[in-house]
Amino acid sequence: MQNHLKTETSPYLLQHADNPVEWYAWGEEALKLAREQDKPILLSIGYSACHWCHVMAHESFEDAEVATVMNTHFINIKVDREERPDIDQIYQTAHSMLSQKSGGWPLTVFLTPNQVPFFTGTYFPKSARYQLPGFADLIPRVAAFYHERKDDLAVQSAQLADALKRTIPAPSSVLSATESTLKLAFTSLESGFDFEHGGFGSAPKFPNPADITLLLHAAKAGNKAAEAMALQMLSAMANGGIYDQIGGGFCRYSVDERWNIPHFEKMLYDNGQLLFLYCDGWQLSKDNRYKQIVEETVAWLIGEMRDKNGAFYSSLDADSMVLDSTGEDGHSEEGAFYVWQPDAVKQLLTPEEFAVATSCFGFDRAANFENPHSGFAGWHPYLARLPEQDEIVLLMNAQTKLFDAREKRTRPGRDDKMLTSWNALAIKGLARAGRVFNRPDWVQFAQNAADFIRDKMWVNEQLLATCKDDGTGHYKAHLNAYLDDYAFLLDALIELMQADYRAVDISFAEDLADALLENFESEEGGFYFTSHTHEALIHRPKQGYDNATPNGNGIAAVALLRLGHILGQPRYLQSAERTLKAFDNVITNNPAACATLCHALEEFLMPPTLVVIGGEAGNMAAWHDEINKHYYPHYLFFYLDESAIDLPPTLQRNFTKNVNAWVCKGVVCATSVNDLRELLEAL
Repeated sequence: MQNHLKTETSPYLLQHADNPVEWYAWGEEALKLAREQDKPILLSIGYSACHWCHVMAHESFEDAEVATVMNTHFINIKVDREERPDIDQIYQTAHSMLSQKSGGWPLTVFLTPNQVPFFTGTYFPKSARYQLPGFADLIPRVAAFYHERKDDLAVQSAQLADALKRTIPAPSSVLSATESTLKLAFTSLESGFDFEHGGFGSAPKFPNPADITLLLHAAKAGNKAAEAMALQMLSAMANGGIYDQIGGGFCRYSVDERWNIPHFEKMLYDNGQLLFLYCDGWQLSKDNRYKQIVEETVAWLIGEMRDKNGAFYSSLDADSMVLDSTGEDGHSEEGAFYVWQPDAVKQLLTPEEFAVATSCFGFDRAANFENPHSGFAGWHPYLARLPEQDEIVLLMNAQTKLFDAREKRTRPGRDDKMLTSWNALAIKGLARAGRVFNRPDWVQFAQNAADFIRDKMWVNEQLLATCKDDGTGHYKAHLNAYLDDYAFLLDALIELMQADYRAVDISFAEDLADALLENFESEEGGFYFTSHTHEALIHRPKQGYDNATPNGNGIAAVALLRLGHILGQPRYLQSAERTLKAFDNVITNNPAACATLCHALEEFLMPPTLVVIGGEAGNMAAWHDEINKHYYPHYLFFYLDESAIDLPPTLQRNFTKNVNAWVCKGVVCATSVNDLRELLEAL
């Protein structure tokens, strides 16, 4: 028997299409049914790569007895938080307010038929354990509360509505945040930094890309402590098990403070962001380990996450199947694809390779991974030590053999939907990497992904949020895009134009910026997460804090400031300023929590410098290579050869046959420079 999810395109929703639970997707059909039957709603939010989502599904949603209880008492709605971040954002906030606990996935929310939450949780086991109530026992109690305590619910609902309204920041008529605010942000980050192992706080540890960006910017301004923190964190992640030492790419986070044992899911958004951060780190430090990380991560993206038509898939599961005693697929285990047994490693390698791999990857130490539920244990590789010069080839040979052997294992599940916002982060990362390391093929991959979005997901001058091959080679794009989709893509196009200028990209960027202002901007300044034509929900978020992805308001402000200077368009600059004023109180009160808005504040206080370099392509190559060895976070570089057409007036110059460069700060452009050394001194 299939439920109402059978026609959905989300791989996560389709995972639940055969559940005995009578699931509905979020939509008017389910909401109307709840109102007509006066039944509360059981809303379950998760995503395809989520380990604990799988656990709860196996324990409860696939269980006929539990499903019967759910179907009896509730209208059951399943949401993919990657397709509907608007719904997830609202109910994660409500969960923290109602439970006074942090959220996560799966998120379990009990709603009135009018979508108002009255009881929330995350993972619930089928039977009581982990100091959590059993899900089957909890369901009828929550349903009884809804039917018997309507007056109490009305009071709680009104209080929650007021609390949600207060999350919208009060705008300021003037911008009080200054350079001292940026210094306060660094001081706050410094106070929470782990100087022993790198990163912020204790376990679990997350990559925090927006914070690393802020540290790198401070480093460029001469803050040596910020430089040390950023590079220590990048090195710790590169050498830890959060990075896949065998196959490349980063896992979601580390469960330990040393970065050695990850939560094994791999997300496109993490890897896109970390790509450009390791490029920045290499420019600042010239550490070739960072270059290696970039090369391997790009190889992983192209090899495992790229659709044949250019866009990138969303994620890989944390779990994969392990073989039973007969050699057949047995059961799913977290980390099974990545974890090793030393005896198996020994059989694959020469004695010399095994000796080096054992000491470098930590196989000679105690087993470092054990699944707490099944007892499945083994060794997950991390760089226990860096190889000596004469060991590098041996370790590379071992890595190749282990990779080939691992490819024969049952692979983790892949969520093959393509999200606009996450693709934008990958486009930016690939464009930056291609520019920094002179890899036109990487830039081409970024351009292909951008072209896919423009061709398949830009419909009637509006972006769509998600797209998936329907299995026949046809792509179905749907769902109105969110703030992050517009802002991240605009930011990515500005990066892409610096890697290889195309008229189609700057035209698309201007279209996106105009749609962003028209459809998302608030009268008080700043941007709502959903467009003005989006369906009405119980709350319309407008927030400034960073999460696993950078804050949409911060990225929008940065991108609009940059596009405004590139095109000489005041409307974009004015919108960015209104955004900063809208979040002025947020920035000044807790700058470290909104690092991306702090980046926007930097760009506002010190407008980016525009560098236009023109000439014949062959003559510009040496300029390109030399400039991209250096870290210039507040500069915009445009390399324009004889093929550049349809240039906006601000980029039009009279080039000679050799190379000319113009450095423009604000509204003033210096006299053209035709000597590379002279340009570098000017920069």
